[in-house]
Amino acid sequence: MLGENGAGKTTLMRIIAGVAKNYKGTIELDGETREDRRKAKLSFTDGLTGFSDSSKIQDVVNFYINIFSDFDENEFEELRKFMKLDPEMKLSQLSRGMREKLIIALTFARKADLYLLDEPFGGIDAMARKKIINSIIMWKDEKSTILISDHFVNEISALLDEIVVVKDNTILEHKTADEIRENHKSIDEYYEGLYEDEDE
Repeated sequence: MLGENGAGKTTLMRIIAGVAKNYKGTIELDGETREDRRKAKLSFTDGLTGFSDSSKIQDVVNFYINIFSDFDENEFEELRKFMKLDPEMKLSQLSRGMREKLIIALTFARKADLYLLDEPFGGIDAMARKKIINSIIMWKDEKSTILISDHFVNEISALLDEIVVVKDNTILEHKTADEIRENHKSIDEYYEGLYEDEDE
């Protein structure tokens, strides 16, 4: 899901996740419209809200173990090691990039049909970002879907099956990545060209 800052990407992501309540219309996931049943099918980490700065990473993990029956502690441990996160570190000690790595690890440690990642790479340095992006496919089940909201179009383009462009809280375009590649040199060029056309 692509779009400029303020386009409505985060709002849409939170609506799908069942976190945002003030909206009109119906959200359907695999035929389910009831919020509790939708939530059971998806994994979304809402920026570590609700945890104090004095909480340790392990405290957050313990919470997830108690709240989410689909949380796989062993899977998280693999992800935590890959992200080089110390479970004894307090949230107040985490840089923005480390927080984002923790959010990615928590999200993918759950077994879900749909994974939601809202601008997950912004604070992660380029080398680590590339490594994480290249490894995402390893962490997800082939039957599951990942919805990523991000600005790093070039870096994530190889992962993409479909592109949704959001502008002014509206879906501006929805195309398959193959459609775009057949008619454009790159997804990045398509995205930039789309906004240029809209501004003319």
